[in-house]
Amino acid sequence: MTIMNMVQAINSALQQEMQHDKTVLLLGEDVGRNGGVFRVTEGLWQKFGDERVIDTPLAESAIAGVSIGLAVNGFKPVAEIQFDGFSIPTLDQLINHAGRIRTRSRGRFNVPMVLRVPYGGGIRALEHHSDSPETYFIHAPGLKVVCPATPYDAKGLLISAIRDPDPVIFLEPKRIYRAIKEEVPDEAYEIKIGEAQVVQEGTDVTVVSYGAMLRVCKEAAEKVADNTSVELINLRSLKPFDAEAIAESVKKTGRVVVVNEAPKMMGFAAEIIATINEKTFLYLRAPPVRVTGFDTIVPLPKMEKYYFPDAARVVKAIDSVMEFE
Repeated sequence: MTIMNMVQAINSALQQEMQHDKTVLLLGEDVGRNGGVFRVTEGLWQKFGDERVIDTPLAESAIAGVSIGLAVNGFKPVAEIQFDGFSIPTLDQLINHAGRIRTRSRGRFNVPMVLRVPYGGGIRALEHHSDSPETYFIHAPGLKVVCPATPYDAKGLLISAIRDPDPVIFLEPKRIYRAIKEEVPDEAYEIKIGEAQVVQEGTDVTVVSYGAMLRVCKEAAEKVADNTSVELINLRSLKPFDAEAIAESVKKTGRVVVVNEAPKMMGFAAEIIATINEKTFLYLRAPPVRVTGFDTIVPLPKMEKYYFPDAARVVKAIDSVMEFE
C-alpha cells in the first residue's frame, strides 16, 4: 500500500495497465512530453514512448473519432479531454458511433475505449473549465459513465474501465485531484462498474452523491444534529448506477437527499429520485430533496463558491427531510 492522491492513483493505474497490455494507448492534448495539464500522465511518455503516449492536435472530436477507430481495430485507447467544457465536441462521435457500433455491427465489433475528462468546478477556473456534463453522457445509449470520489476509487475504477469491452466515460473531479490522500494498493485491482459503496451506515436519512460532492456530504454528515444518523452512499458508477443499493438504504431510512454539482434541470439527481419513487415510494417518510448547482452558467471565480453545493446547503436539506411531517 502507498499513500496516494487521485493524480497519483490514476497515473499508477495507467502505468500498470500499459505494462500489462500492450494494446493500451494514451492520447490527448499535452498528455505526452508535458504529462497533461494536471500532470496526470507525467512520466508515461518517457517510459512508453511516442507510439503509445500520443500528443494530439487541439481537436476534441478528432481525438474521440481516432480513439473509436483504434478501439475497433484491436487497441484500447485511453483518451484525455483537457477540460470538461471541451468534451462537448466529442458527443457526435460518442453518441453516433462509439455507443452504437456494437449494435450497428450486430456484435461483430465493440469499442473498448476510455475517455478521461477532468470534471467539475472548485479550482477557480475560467469559462468552459468548471462544467459538469455527466447528463449528456449518461443519456446516450451504449456509453458507461463513472466518477471516482477518492484515490482508491480512481485507480480501481480506471482499471475496470480500461478492461471493459465498451466505451467508458471517466470523469475525474479536478477539485479533489490533490485534496485527498489515502492508502491505495500498489498492485492492480478492479472496482466493479455499477456497484455503489456505503461509506457510512445510518438509520435516519440516506445521502447519495458522487465525485467531489462526497467530501461535501461527509462534512455535512458531521455537522447535522447529534440525534440524526446519516447513511452515506458513494455511487462511483453513474451508468449503470446501483439502484438496488439506494433502494435498500431508503427502505431503511425513509428519507433521502441527493447531491450533485451539475445544474438542477434534468441533472442526474432527478433520475436518482425518479428511481427512488419507482422502487421505494411507499417507504418514504418525506419527499426526496435535491441539492445541486443552479440553472446558470458556472460563474467566474469570485462567485464560484456561491454556485456549488456546500456542507451548509446539504445540512439544510437533511434538516428539511428530518423535520417533515
